[in-house]
Amino acid sequence: MTEMRARSTEISGAPGSVDAAIDHARDEVMPAVQRMDGCLGLSVLADRAGGRCIVTTSWRDEAALQDSREAVRPYAERTTELLGGTAEVQEWEIAAMHRVQEAGQRARSRVTWLRTDPGAVDRAVDAVRLSLMPKLDDLPGFCSVSVLVRRDEGLTVAAVSYDSGTHLEQAGEGARQFREEFAPALGIEVLDTAEFDVAVAHLRVPETT
Repeated sequence: MTEMRARSTEISGAPGSVDAAIDHARDEVMPAVQRMDGCLGLSVLADRAGGRCIVTTSWRDEAALQDSREAVRPYAERTTELLGGTAEVQEWEIAAMHRVQEAGQRARSRVTWLRTDPGAVDRAVDAVRLSLMPKLDDLPGFCSVSVLVRRDEGLTVAAVSYDSGTHLEQAGEGARQFREEFAPALGIEVLDTAEFDVAVAHLRVPETT
């Protein structure tokens, strides 16, 4: 199967500008990128209190990702300008996607960034697959989990979404155990974890698990 790709633009800016950036991404950026060859969809995670947004676009393959770089640049720059902050753009391989229901208006997501030896990235992905995914389906309000990797740097990011903040909090103990016990036991370093509103949920990546 062709390896799907994603591009994430993480922007830290003014908390009061987050809603304007979300509106721009949903109303201007999403229709534009979906007209580009090979684009699958777009999502926006937002921390309104902290002024942090992650805009992610998904692509059919590496060629589509590369061909879109210049075309999407003005949209990323405008989103960054609206937030009044700085942007970090990263490109990823989509290693896994599992979805049981669509994320609604109240959905929340917990994102965890992991690092391991570049040669052991598959082990980090398997850790998420084997230790988290089987348990997630049984959790109240679980919507989806996605796993993105940058193999050359040994980086993995996992995003787990729930239909509400209440259900996100209820799943917090399992997430803590993964970060503090399971991952370190496999030599996986947890770099960061953060919680976001799922402001736009149209990534449209097919099931891979």
